[in-house]
Amino acid sequence: MVRAPADRLGRLGRFLWAGWSGVAGIALFAALWQAGNERYGNFILPAPIDVVFAAWAILGEARNWAIAALTILRGAEGFGLAILIGVIGGLAAGYSPATMRLSRPILTLLVGVPPIAWIVLAMIWFGSTDATVIVTVVVAVTPAIFISAAEGAMTRDRGLEDMARAFGVGSFGRLRSIGLRHVASYLFPVLSVSLGSAIKVAVMAELLSNIGGIGGALAMSRATLDVRGALAWILLAVIGVIAIEYLLLRPIQAELERWRDAARPWGVKR
Repeated sequence: MVRAPADRLGRLGRFLWAGWSGVAGIALFAALWQAGNERYGNFILPAPIDVVFAAWAILGEARNWAIAALTILRGAEGFGLAILIGVIGGLAAGYSPATMRLSRPILTLLVGVPPIAWIVLAMIWFGSTDATVIVTVVVAVTPAIFISAAEGAMTRDRGLEDMARAFGVGSFGRLRSIGLRHVASYLFPVLSVSLGSAIKVAVMAELLSNIGGIGGALAMSRATLDVRGALAWILLAVIGVIAIEYLLLRPIQAELERWRDAARPWGVKR
């Protein structure tokens, strides 16, 4: 009973300590950004510190919180639906070769059509509503999640399943204790990338359909040639993606992949 909280605290400590490498990467990016500012000037590429101050000023107005929250909510709804559809469909395809063969042409169609084309179609179908953003996110993100879930299900350890079956573990128990844990190792790296794609597609759909959110704010910045304001909104969108990933996705991944630490030889670290 005491060991489980201690293990979680240990994983949290290692996770926070590993964040120093991320801080170093951000510092390097900011240095390159500053070099670009000194080379091309404030009109083309404002200085990083100016953009940070502009983002802070945006957060100082209550209505801007609602604007950012609207985009995050739309992207999260589409992302959640994409996870539901992609994981269920991917598991079905991974456990059934016939389902996988049937789904391949559909995946090729979804991947082949660019997101901007889906935005146009969604605008025709749903008009300037939240459904335009959500549907576009679902269509853009689902294929990658589907493929990763299917690949994880297809490469699961059949020997472990046979052993579990010999000990009387039912189909649901084998799926929960063996199948899903293996699928998670394939799924979570894709989810981190797909989350960023979901927010990007949501902003692009808002920009083209003119239905508010961060996309609407970017359209206003474009109309007034406010490069610093546009970059500030982009910075806030990126911060939102990072917050969702590291406060939600990564803790869930760490909890589901505890077996990796148990399987790692003593003294071997990431």
